[in-house]
Amino acid sequence: MARKQPAALRVSKSQARRAIAVAPRAESRLSGVEQAPADPILGVSEAFKASENPNKLNLGVGAYRTEELQPYVLKVVTKAEEKMLAKGENKEYLPIDGLPAFKKATADLLLGADSPAIAEGRVATLQSLSGTGSLRVGAAFINAWMPGTTVYLSNPTWGNHRNIFADAGVEWKYYRYFDPETVGLDFEGMKEDIKAAPKGSIIVLHGCAHNPTGIDPTTAQWEELADLVIECGHMAFFDVAYQGFASGDLETDAASVRLFVEKGVECFVSQSYSKNLGLYAERVGAINAILSDAESAKKVASQMKRLARAIYSNPPVHGARIVAESVNDPEMFKLWKEEMEMMAGRIDAVRSSLKAALEARMPEKDWSFVTNQIGMFSFTGLKPEQVENMTNKWAIYMTKDGRISLAGLSLAKCEYLADAIVDSLKV
Repeated sequence: MARKQPAALRVSKSQARRAIAVAPRAESRLSGVEQAPADPILGVSEAFKASENPNKLNLGVGAYRTEELQPYVLKVVTKAEEKMLAKGENKEYLPIDGLPAFKKATADLLLGADSPAIAEGRVATLQSLSGTGSLRVGAAFINAWMPGTTVYLSNPTWGNHRNIFADAGVEWKYYRYFDPETVGLDFEGMKEDIKAAPKGSIIVLHGCAHNPTGIDPTTAQWEELADLVIECGHMAFFDVAYQGFASGDLETDAASVRLFVEKGVECFVSQSYSKNLGLYAERVGAINAILSDAESAKKVASQMKRLARAIYSNPPVHGARIVAESVNDPEMFKLWKEEMEMMAGRIDAVRSSLKAALEARMPEKDWSFVTNQIGMFSFTGLKPEQVENMTNKWAIYMTKDGRISLAGLSLAKCEYLADAIVDSLKV
């Protein structure tokens, strides 16, 4: 029989809870961690959702929308998933470097199936987590095997480029790119900065549809840049996030990379299928190293696998299978190319409509940059205070640097956006 405790020692449950509640807590070891600033793009989306303005527009996020401003699932993706379901494939781990059928498809898309670099085994391809994960593996490789090398980014560039390289321990600097006077490319400044960079630097280039400006070098300018990179002993790191989505043509959008490779420039290339196949949530992409000899490519592939193993172990299979089905089946590939052409065409139509609306409202200003730029983004040249007017007065949500995503604009809203831009230019 249990011995009964003396009354003085008995404590009720409520008394115990009160005692615990008032007990002082030690300060967290992490109390000194600073609050990180909100992501500039995701913050725009949150503000857009909170707005009750019926005319509101979200031009911050780089995701394709239909004319009704709704997300779009490509028909080729649906068909690919139906085929995958019928096959009943398992969900076993992929190899560290990814699905073989995907790797072949992605290298062929980038360089061409008849590429000498592929035939000679000079291409190391690793499936990774879309463009961001691919860049991150590339940055980790640079840090591990090219210590002291500086990476040069365009000014401006996609905001996450800075985070990716800095967090991997790689020093980065800017080269000039955007000319605010012409709302165009500062080509001479770009060349001067690349030439002034220490020999052996890595020049990050946007393969097509430069983010955030939408301004790409011409074919002749790409030729000059390739020759300059060779002359200076640099290496190129292409970010290819919009192949086939920018112009509607896979070959056209890969021309810059293929030119550099044909000229003998050693390159890293990150690829993403978020935009051109609408696989935003699947996180499917690749990092490629195109080198001068097969032995180097083999060794680089082994080290990229080691790095990927430590970061995320191995990549997801679903999106990779969609890509492989869409590329390797001729009928599916034809459907995909038609849909890319349709998406690019809708954005081109929106650009033309917006330009016409702006010219009608402010004919004294040169609006040619709207249609000269390419891809889903347009760099408007709006200043932060003008962007605030766009948001506060017109409920048009965009990043503070003046970039707008034309993929989130409909033909029906072009007049409204033109009114807002012209009004904001007067601020």
